[in-house]
Amino acid sequence: MALWPAVAAHGQQSKMFGPFELHYSVVNTTFLEPSVAATYGIIRGEERAILNLSVREHLDAGGDIGRPMQLKGTSRDLLQKLDVLEFQEIREGPAVYYIAEFKFLNEEHRSFEVYFRPEGAQQTYTFELKHQMYKD
Repeated sequence: MALWPAVAAHGQQSKMFGPFELHYSVVNTTFLEPSVAATYGIIRGEERAILNLSVREHLDAGGDIGRPMQLKGTSRDLLQKLDVLEFQEIREGPAVYYIAEFKFLNEEHRSFEVYFRPEGAQQTYTFELKHQMYKD
C-alpha cells in the first residue's frame, strides 16, 4: 500500500536550494485511502492534513537521486498559534519522504517554516510556505 502516489497526485510543487530540489505538498487526509492512512498511523478527518516533503539532489553527471534528510519545522495560524511539526520518515523502494500531520480550520491560512539538511549537504536550508486550507 503506497502513500507516495496518493500524495504526489495532489498538487506537488518544488523549489531549488542549490543542487537540492525540495518537493512539497499539503494534502487533506480524507484524500488518503483508509487502509493507506491506517498503515502509516495517519488520522483521517475533514480538518486534518499532512505536509509532505522529499528532496532530490541534482547530480553534476546528470540525473538526480532522492536523499534522506534531517528536518524540523513549525506551522502557524493567522493568530500566530505555533504548532511543532512531527515528521515521520517513509521509505517506499527508492523514494524517501517525510510527512507531518496537523489540524486546521476551514479556509484558514497556515504558514509553515521547515529547516532541512539533506544527506551530504554542507548547510541547513530554510523552506517557508503559506497555504490556505479547505475542508473537502
